[in-house]
Amino acid sequence: MATDRVRVGFIGAGAIVRQRHVPGLQQIEGVELVGVANRSRSSSERAAEELGIRRVYEDWRDLIRSAEVDVVWIGTHPNTHREMSVAALEAGKHVFCQARMAPDYADARAMWEAARASDRTTMLCPPPHYMRGDRVIRRLLREGLIGQPRAIVVQSFSDQYADPSKPLHWRQQRAISGYNTLDVGMMLEVMQRWLGYARRVTALENIVYPTRPRPDGETGSVERPDSVSAVAELENGALATLLFSGVARHARDANRFEIYGSEGTIRYLYATDTILAGTSADAELREVPIAPEEAREWTVEADFIAAVRNNQSSGEPSFWDGLKYIEMTEAIARAAATGRAIDLPFEPLVAGNR
Repeated sequence: MATDRVRVGFIGAGAIVRQRHVPGLQQIEGVELVGVANRSRSSSERAAEELGIRRVYEDWRDLIRSAEVDVVWIGTHPNTHREMSVAALEAGKHVFCQARMAPDYADARAMWEAARASDRTTMLCPPPHYMRGDRVIRRLLREGLIGQPRAIVVQSFSDQYADPSKPLHWRQQRAISGYNTLDVGMMLEVMQRWLGYARRVTALENIVYPTRPRPDGETGSVERPDSVSAVAELENGALATLLFSGVARHARDANRFEIYGSEGTIRYLYATDTILAGTSADAELREVPIAPEEAREWTVEADFIAAVRNNQSSGEPSFWDGLKYIEMTEAIARAAATGRAIDLPFEPLVAGNR
């Protein structure tokens, strides 16, 4: 079982596929890199030569239909994920899809429904944020260290867009990225994994630099916010304050995930993977070490291949997990656009295939 042959075909061969996924897959016995379909024939040929991939496909649809491919590994932009994922599942292929799952809730729901209707394995790329201490946080919450969660604070600041002369990025274009903004979806995936879902959200957003230079020398419009602040009421009754910015300088050490409960507090400092915790009986927070056996590493390729070989319906995060973080991402954007609180979920769904 552990070495069953798994043949992988790539749609899209961008930076994360080249730098992370291909090297990770090459370390797994029995995995074969059999095909690639990139944006053009020439770029596909370059990727195949660089990465040791056996065959180039002119069209991604041909790769999906190929009998030589067991797994379709999607590394393209969010606006393409629905069509490619659904087509691959309908063709009987296992599907790994790069995060951000989809541009909006409608596309994410179609992907989830296709996954539920299939007997193939699906998985989204998990965010590396707060991953090392993930099992520790889950354990502390499961053990009831802090009692009932009351207040959540998440801050994710960076300076990736602080320079107004920096060229327009595809993530700032609505037609490509959809509602996805900054690290919103990633932080929501983490929050939902630890604390569950939201039932209401309100938000404000700001585009600090409304235009940026384009590669062709012209000026393009920035269509996704540079900063977002949201407040959500979670299903467990806690209030979550979520702060995001791409124009914050020297903010890395300030990024954190804080959980305040009826009996104590957990604080996870992102820059150093430091977890601090304490109960009402403690004078101050103390570090909770991340033991080697409890540390969770970013082994996404091995995790997915293991799920395929074990005939699991999904790895983690699942298409259901993605649907829920895309739903809240869109709710935050709707709340900011309308100035009104948005109720969740958008519609009743059967929470299958998680």
